[in-house]
Amino acid sequence: MPPPSPEETTVKSFRLSAAALLVPLALLASACSGASAAGGASNTDGKGSLVLNVGDQKGGSEALLRAAGELDDLPYRVKWSTFTSGPPLLEAVNAGAVDFGSVGNTPPVFAAGAGSKITLVAATHGDSAGEAILVPKDSPLRTARDLKGKRVAVAQGSSAHFQLIASLRKAGLGLSDVRVSLLQPADALAAFTSGKVDAWAVWDPYTSQVLLGGKGRVLTDGRGLVNGLGFQVAAPSALADQEKAKAIGDFVERLRRAQGWVFDHPEDWAKVWAQETGLPYEVALAAVKRSNGTRIPVALDDAAIASEQKIADTFAALGLVPRAFRFADYVDTRFNKDLPPSTTPARSYGKAS
Repeated sequence: MPPPSPEETTVKSFRLSAAALLVPLALLASACSGASAAGGASNTDGKGSLVLNVGDQKGGSEALLRAAGELDDLPYRVKWSTFTSGPPLLEAVNAGAVDFGSVGNTPPVFAAGAGSKITLVAATHGDSAGEAILVPKDSPLRTARDLKGKRVAVAQGSSAHFQLIASLRKAGLGLSDVRVSLLQPADALAAFTSGKVDAWAVWDPYTSQVLLGGKGRVLTDGRGLVNGLGFQVAAPSALADQEKAKAIGDFVERLRRAQGWVFDHPEDWAKVWAQETGLPYEVALAAVKRSNGTRIPVALDDAAIASEQKIADTFAALGLVPRAFRFADYVDTRFNKDLPPSTTPARSYGKAS
């Protein structure tokens, strides 16, 4: 593929006067601990206790498990490492510095496409309403077809990247029909709010943030276009270790129970999530009800693998991942147990607030 022109790559970041709209830096800034830079993850803490090295993001697994009371009786010690997003977390898994972590549906495709040593071990299915293409409230754009020739911001390799491709295809368009600005969320929000881009393909909590801030509306969302899956990913070396594999299985079960707690206690979780990330409580609660709290643990089954294979094939055909590959080679189904199929409908609170 020819390289994009300068006007189609990144819009330079700038300060936004409406600072209250920005997701706080606590959500975006890296707080990567020593484990992510280490050459490998140790098995014990020097006192004979098994250590599970877990990669996390702000307001992620640690906050969730603590709020749900699932860290109270661990038979092993967890060493947490915090990352800005899924791709660097998976880099640490590949390096063996992290044993386990949770990511969205697209980072594993890019990691596997690069030949990384990762293994998917568990899945969730959530509502895709938070995966949206946003336009300003006064935009003349009404359908995805109207995006032709327009500038659209999206984070490369994100779930929104695939959602943009899928939305364009449904409208009879391709990436070449729009002017793509590859921007991370902080810069994309600034560009969107100032009118430097015509649309923004993004995910929650950014979707809820823009909608509640009155700065935009949904042009189209991911329902029926993206799979709504999230994954827990482990290092193959950790799975090959009997004690660590047992700990991973226990950790997966705790995450599953905690997700059920979130659905039953959306306000409580929104308060914790807001405190952890600096999000306004109203934004956190809206994102919980639109997407975050709707996730249900599902089996990592053939349908999930086929859905991810479609994403992988799409990015490979566009030259956005370096090679075509078999996604099933990166999956371990030992922790499926009696979970429902991956196509099981997500939980619902009714109409998102």
